[in-house]
This record gives sequence, structure tokens and C-alpha cells, in this order.
Amino acid sequence: MNAYTASFAVSCFAEDQTGVDTLQREAKLNRFFADVERRALRIAEISIRDRDEALDLVQDAMIRLARKYADRHEDEWTPLFYRILQNRIRDWQRRSAVRNRVMVFFGRGNEDDEYDPVAAAPDLAGRAPDEELQNLEAMVSLERALAALPGRQREAFMLRTFEGLDVAGTAAAMGCGEGSVKTHYSRAVHSLRETLGEHWQ
Repeated sequence: MNAYTASFAVSCFAEDQTGVDTLQREAKLNRFFADVERRALRIAEISIRDRDEALDLVQDAMIRLARKYADRHEDEWTPLFYRILQNRIRDWQRRSAVRNRVMVFFGRGNEDDEYDPVAAAPDLAGRAPDEELQNLEAMVSLERALAALPGRQREAFMLRTFEGLDVAGTAAAMGCGEGSVKTHYSRAVHSLRETLGEHWQ
């Protein structure tokens, strides 16, 4: 992910716009995208397990937000952006499932069986080697455990924990009620605690 992705998305908003207000809105959009792009990419990558496809989905979500909702109050951007992203992820997963069924029917199987899980980890500078190893193992375990969760539980957990949305914001992003968010999140936490054991904090 880089500044080009966010700048391209904002340029889609600015194509037919002029004036000081538009420049200010464009600057705010740039700051918003710069703030969310890493977390959004991580969410997409964990969900679909393909970095290139995840990059495309995040960029597409940015473009859609810039084109359709740039004029909304900036407080609305976060839940709107993540709702768009989650919808794009679900669309990709549906298409992938259909494609995989077709491949199986024709005897080709899933060509992505040897996918290597995301190895990105937090900045470990200044930590002892054994601490770095423990943190890397914990991140890999978390990503595997998240990938194994049912989709809605994973969405609720990542939006609340990684993005820091409250229940209402998560409900808006997921397109469901607050009660559903609480249920999905609670079940995700319970499942992750059982799966991760010693890594859970």
C-alpha cells in the first residue's frame, strides 16, 4: 500500500470539482485514507488471503467512498468505508467460491492450496530476538485464527479491535443491528481465546 493508491482515489473525487471547499475536502480525504489504508489492507488480506487482490479491493473501496460519499460529514467516512470494503470482500469471496466449484468440477482443484499466510508483524525494533520470535508467532497464530472464524464474526472482531469502531459504527459498517454486532464479537472473542491459548492477551 502506498500514497499513490490514496491519491488516485481522491483524484477520482476531484475530477469534476473546483473551488476552495473541494481542495479542503480533498485534503481531508487524503488524511483519512492515509490513516486507514494499512489497517484496511490487513483486514482485506486476512479475509481473502491474497495480497494483490486485497490491494485491489482496498483501492476500489477508497474510490467508491471518494466518488459517492466524499460530501458526507467526515465522521461518517469510517463506517461507510468499511461497509464498502466488507461488501467488496464478500463479493470477492462469492466469486471465488463459484470459481473454485467450477475448477473442482473440471478436475483442476484449488490452485491456491499452497498460500503462505500473511507474515507482516508489528515493528519489533529494540526487542530481544526471543521477544521478536514470540511476537511473530503470536501474529501468525492470530491471523490463522481470524481466517478460521465465520465471516461475520471476523468482520465484527477486526472492525472493533483493529479499527477501533464502537458498536454503532461497526453495525453501520457491517449493515446489521447493534445486537448482532455484540453477538458476533462475543463469539469471536470466545473462539479466539480457545484457539490462541497462551498467545491471548
